[in-house]
Amino acid sequence: MKNKKGFTLVEIMIVVAIIALLAAIAIPNLLRAKISANDALAKGKLRTLSTASETFATTQAGNYPGAIASLTGATPPFLSENPCGQTLSGYTYSCTFAAGAYTFIATPVTVGTSGTTTYTMTTGGVLQ
Repeated sequence: MKNKKGFTLVEIMIVVAIIALLAAIAIPNLLRAKISANDALAKGKLRTLSTASETFATTQAGNYPGAIASLTGATPPFLSENPCGQTLSGYTYSCTFAAGAYTFIATPVTVGTSGTTTYTMTTGGVLQ
């Protein structure tokens, strides 16, 4: 008989099955990693907003900013970007400024898919 080279159908099916098994294991882990990264980014953005507001209050005799423009429009700015009212990395950010207080909220666009929970940062840098 002639010497034929190549793979048999059974060999190819075994390789495809192994690749499918590895994908079934890897994909959920990658999705969890993305959700975890979104959560960490949301907490980081809230801490940045809080730090900017507290720094503003320190330089303004204890008066907190009345609007986000007070943080982004100062020279030099207390905050380089404005996440308020935007959706970034799976979270929607809302900012509320009041006399002597602030509240920043990061809400996941889809709970369980883009983030795990809603985070709130209040006056004094308290993350809930």
